[in-house]
Amino acid sequence: MKLTGNTIFITGGTSGIGRAMAEKFHQLGNQVIISGRRKALLDTVTAENPGMASVVLDVTDASSIKSAAKEVLLRYPALNVVINNAGIMPFDNASAELDDEMATTLLDTNLLGTVRVSSAFVEHLKQQPDAVLINNSSILAFLPLVTNALYSATKAAIHSYTLSQRFLLRDAGVKVIEISPPWVDTDLIYKSGDSRAMPLADFIQQTFDKLATDAIEAIVESVLPARANPGLNEHEMVNAFNQSMMDNPIPVA
Repeated sequence: MKLTGNTIFITGGTSGIGRAMAEKFHQLGNQVIISGRRKALLDTVTAENPGMASVVLDVTDASSIKSAAKEVLLRYPALNVVINNAGIMPFDNASAELDDEMATTLLDTNLLGTVRVSSAFVEHLKQQPDAVLINNSSILAFLPLVTNALYSATKAAIHSYTLSQRFLLRDAGVKVIEISPPWVDTDLIYKSGDSRAMPLADFIQQTFDKLATDAIEAIVESVLPARANPGLNEHEMVNAFNQSMMDNPIPVA
């Protein structure tokens, strides 16, 4: 994709990967519109990045998505890039009783949020030059983490949905790109400085290097073996990965 001269809308733009991507695109000379639930956080980010815009959006609320999309398109009719980045990563236990409220919120945020935001903008994108739709899944779509089994499942669903989107939009002038981050040191779970987590700056640089190409998956080099893992013998890597994580668990606050 071209990295300059775009008008870009990004969900979950107030922290972590979303904010870092928004600021990088902003620095490259794009018009960036970030979204999130809390206006105070949106105002903080835009104040620190003069020229960046924002809109309040709750991706778990279908009416909020429709309202925000209408506002964005009214204010920025040249919009040509939509980035589905908003997500949450609660812990769960697939071998125990389900926390239904948590599960519903997770599915509404990570899966239906992406689907609904895409739906709200896709017809507009079809009319724009250099249109791009970017979905942020996770390397856990291919190598599930048992302590976050439902999160991993939502990201596997985003990967599957992205494959379908890409096929259906192949002749509509909308490029569909998937980002599948590894463990990046952000506050998605707990910013810890753990040596196993990829520094955010390194992730952004490598991801933008990939976005600057014609690649349909902007995946950093270090996680390509995990991306290639699904297959008849995938259990070996999945089991080894999870045993390692259980032996050395992610630190939490």
